[in-house]
Amino acid sequence: MTEKLLFTGKTHNTSGRDGSTRSSDGKLDLKVPQPHPAAENLFGAAWSACYMGAIEVAAAQRNIKLPAATEVDAEIDLNVDEGSYFLRARLNVSVPGIDRALAEELLEAAHSICPYSKAVHGNIEVATKLL
Repeated sequence: MTEKLLFTGKTHNTSGRDGSTRSSDGKLDLKVPQPHPAAENLFGAAWSACYMGAIEVAAAQRNIKLPAATEVDAEIDLNVDEGSYFLRARLNVSVPGIDRALAEELLEAAHSICPYSKAVHGNIEVATKLL
């Protein structure tokens, strides 16, 4: 296997009441005066974008044309139990116009493609729901 770097995301974060996060390419520039819920929202946005791309790859591998209305909503919970913090996630996916069994196959395949899904696999509880 020959590894090839596709992209490196670079961000800079500052803390405090005037906290912010900014990407080096300027496409992300947000005020984040509190680390939470910003961290969960940003993680959910990044993961759902990656997961949608993985659904597209899974569909392309099967020569399936996805509808433009494909959507992924992520819900990331920050929890604490006896002083230990942990995440729990739900991905709610809409793939209108695709047979339900085929759509479920695409969602399962997408988890094996998406680097975010791979990173959290076995580390946090994840529920994926086809709407």
